[in-house]
Amino acid sequence: MSAVSDRLPVFPWDKLEPFKATAAAHPGGIVDLSVGTPVDPVPELIQKALVAAADSPGYPTVWGTPELRDALTGWVERRLGARDITHQHVLPIVGSKELVAWLPTQLGLGPGDKVAYPRLAYPTYEVGARLARADHVVYDDPTELDPTDLKLLWLNSPSNPTGRVLSAPELARIVAWAREHDILVFSDECYLELGWEADPVSVLHPDVCGGSYEGIVSVHSLSKRSNLAGYRAAFLAGDPAVLGDLLQIRKHGGMMTSAPTQAAVVAALGDDVHVREQRERYAARRTALREALLRHGFRIEHSEASLYLWATRGESCWDTVAYLAELGILVAPGDFYGEAGENFVRVALTATDERVAAAVERLAAL
Repeated sequence: MSAVSDRLPVFPWDKLEPFKATAAAHPGGIVDLSVGTPVDPVPELIQKALVAAADSPGYPTVWGTPELRDALTGWVERRLGARDITHQHVLPIVGSKELVAWLPTQLGLGPGDKVAYPRLAYPTYEVGARLARADHVVYDDPTELDPTDLKLLWLNSPSNPTGRVLSAPELARIVAWAREHDILVFSDECYLELGWEADPVSVLHPDVCGGSYEGIVSVHSLSKRSNLAGYRAAFLAGDPAVLGDLLQIRKHGGMMTSAPTQAAVVAALGDDVHVREQRERYAARRTALREALLRHGFRIEHSEASLYLWATRGESCWDTVAYLAELGILVAPGDFYGEAGENFVRVALTATDERVAAAVERLAAL
């Protein structure tokens, strides 16, 4: 019997270790712009909510407390413009990566079924298909795919890694095509609140879905917008039939968000001030890094949203990684996200103001 790990590709980040060592040896220290992990403090009101719920000796529920479901439905209507959202339209999850990796398995997909995702994409979409032994296909425009045996279509807007945003008409066209062919759509919208040169829209918006949530589910995370990557706080919203099945499966699997985290999410979704403050931090870092890279001769494509700059010097991404590592700057090679990224690097905005300033200074010195 072969190990499950045999189905998976080599963990990509391990390949970056030698370059990380080079960058760390820089006299001024490493500026790590590779992994998009938050570095700013968890807002105080969220920490207080977590602490207040710390005395939670019993098991939490997979569906979450009524207060959590109220917070989720309220946010989905207020922020996404969705209408008539009930508790049946939402489901907490233990961080979005867990969901992406195990969704095809939980949907019952297997050999002969197809999972589709963008040509440049978060690697875990492929991992999820492999774990389920399903086939996987990539696309530039999903409506050009052969719909035969295509059971799950991943959308990602704003995109990781490119920051590209799909417009409401584009999303509506894709959703209509998927419904025509009875294909389930999951839209990864974890960066939706981080639009810079575009205003990202959800598949749950009436202009996209026509007021019906049949066959569509959106994925949201609090990791970036509220600095809660360490809390593993995320949720789904959309088709109640799909979420109802997932709820039953996840009950059996014990996939439950901790009670203190549930309380923290209620606080986080009820406050917009900390989100605006964090956006301002990222906007300033984005401006500084973008201008420094452009002055240094880089070209930046898309990047109209999300927490990354998709940059190129017209060479192999690994040559660019090596070049920047000598400056003490670590970035992610574009081919981590697909062959189409072989000449690009992903530059994360998730570093402190001091470290971003150090990167800008080093890029300006040459």
